[in-house]
Amino acid sequence: MDKLMDNPWFIKILAILLAILLYSAVPNSGSKSNEINVPGGNTSEILADIPVKAYYDVENLVVTGVPETVEVTIEGPIPHVQSAKALKNFEVFVDITNAKIGNQKVKLEVSGLSDKLKATIKPDTVTVAIQEKVTTEFTVEAEFDNDLIKDGYSAGQPAVKPNKVKITGAKDVIDKITYVKAVLDGRNLLDTTVTKEAQVQVLDKELNKLDVIVEPETVEVTIPVKSNTKTVPINIIEKGTPQEGVTIESISLDVEEAVISADEDVLKETDNVRVEVDVSNITESTTLTLPVIISNGITKVTPETVKVTVVVNSEEEKTVSDIPINVEGLSEQYEAVINDPSNRVINLLVFGSGSIVNGLGSNNFTIFIDVTGLTEGEHNVPIQVNGPPNVNWKPDKSSANITITKDNA
Repeated sequence: MDKLMDNPWFIKILAILLAILLYSAVPNSGSKSNEINVPGGNTSEILADIPVKAYYDVENLVVTGVPETVEVTIEGPIPHVQSAKALKNFEVFVDITNAKIGNQKVKLEVSGLSDKLKATIKPDTVTVAIQEKVTTEFTVEAEFDNDLIKDGYSAGQPAVKPNKVKITGAKDVIDKITYVKAVLDGRNLLDTTVTKEAQVQVLDKELNKLDVIVEPETVEVTIPVKSNTKTVPINIIEKGTPQEGVTIESISLDVEEAVISADEDVLKETDNVRVEVDVSNITESTTLTLPVIISNGITKVTPETVKVTVVVNSEEEKTVSDIPINVEGLSEQYEAVINDPSNRVINLLVFGSGSIVNGLGSNNFTIFIDVTGLTEGEHNVPIQVNGPPNVNWKPDKSSANITITKDNA
């Protein structure tokens, strides 16, 4: 650089460049301007749904009648109108800070609008009602549709948490409150206890929703749901008649009790369920799986099926011989002689289950004739038999011939 600065040509060239730069930087005052000052045109626009703000003592008063939105027509220079339309940087309001309780007409005003614009509000006045603000505590009642409870289940008393809310509004509106409810909505059927959030609804006596402030707006509703159950015995019902030669010795179940579900009134009237066993086609001991039969109104039974064990004995016959005939009911002044059968004994043809019949003997039966009330003479008296249960018998004689005489002793 030192060498360049010492060179006279470098200094001359640099001076020329600086002179050119200075010349180009000076404005040319001799040139004509292209800008023309033209007066701007006016226009108007209708702006719909402009929100309205109300200024008043919100802590102590409630104001109704102020419209949520109004229509504003603005007029003025095109740029200003277009700017106001795009930005909406103005406010429509009513000033009722000094208003007294009661009904009164107030004027709607605009603020924040350019002074070059004219605004027309529609409507420009409204009648408002100014009332004292009241806050009162109310108890919340839970409400739900009982059709949401599954069959065989029942709902207990619902619980609300918190069970009280604060409601704020105009005094005359507060006085109209008839119901404060937390309605539990849902579509799924309930079979267990459920807890859900529910919106608090404030209604008048005609179930119209009231314009109030609720704190809190939602509460927790708990609905206790329980199963309606009862344990009852399972009864065995025999259907049909065993085939000839077949004896049903026993019928037993692997489970003797069942648990049923139903509405409470049905449970109160139900004492048992049943299993029906058709014995008409059973010829040997067997185990069957049969359904537990329930009556109308019962929605569930546990178990639904049981195992039924049927023990069958084929019928056998046996003759029990020489069973003596006893005389009963004879007065002391008489004596009786059995003429027929002369040996005073009969034989019994016994038939029934082989396991029972094979063990029977004459000592298991009592044979007798009843002569109560008979007097002297010859009589034919029916022969009667007493024997063990679960067997049948047939005597070889149905009556005895006797002679009654007076005792001469």
